[in-house]
Amino acid sequence: MALLVRPRRFTGAAAIAGILLALTGCDSGGGTDGARDGRPVVIAPGRPGEAARTLTPEQASKEKPDDSPNAADHTYVQNMIEHHRQALTMSALAPQRASADGVRRLAERITASQQPEIGAMEKWRALHPAPPAPSGGHAHDHSTMPGMATEQQLTELTAATGADFDRLFLKLMTTHHEGALKMAGEALADGNNVAVEEMATELVAVQTAEINRMRSMG
Repeated sequence: MALLVRPRRFTGAAAIAGILLALTGCDSGGGTDGARDGRPVVIAPGRPGEAARTLTPEQASKEKPDDSPNAADHTYVQNMIEHHRQALTMSALAPQRASADGVRRLAERITASQQPEIGAMEKWRALHPAPPAPSGGHAHDHSTMPGMATEQQLTELTAATGADFDRLFLKLMTTHHEGALKMAGEALADGNNVAVEEMATELVAVQTAEINRMRSMG
């Protein structure tokens, strides 16, 4: 038995392995010859109007598109780790300072989603080390990333309590999320790695929903 898997974003020849899956066939009285005699087969979806092709795993491997991480992928992961860390710092203030249950629950949700995302991005970074920075290059200033709160704003948030905290938290976190969406959009436009694309796509879905929720609360 062979499984037909729909490609994610690749078209034309590259669609052959947008997501290719090799399975050991089973004799069910139908399907391809490869599936009937027990050899692994890969079904490569064709372009609209074209029939799918049956490939050996070796053929599929050769035709798989190269999704090696590029500079945009590395930049997104590195920057988003720091971006998420600031969101966690802000969210950690809510249990003791927020007056609205909705704000506290939102902060809990942000922590519950972004902490695992940091872990996933750190694992990706360990698997795909960034190339060495040019000699004499300067360290990146994370405070310039879109949506990042300034030190003064963080100080004000830390000092605030009750309704004042709620208003400032929602304002800063909405801006923070909007910056994350911009960064994710750049990764989706310029990146090459499928895993990074998936992480950025998930971020867009989650944080767009949270932005809408914060706007309704404000």
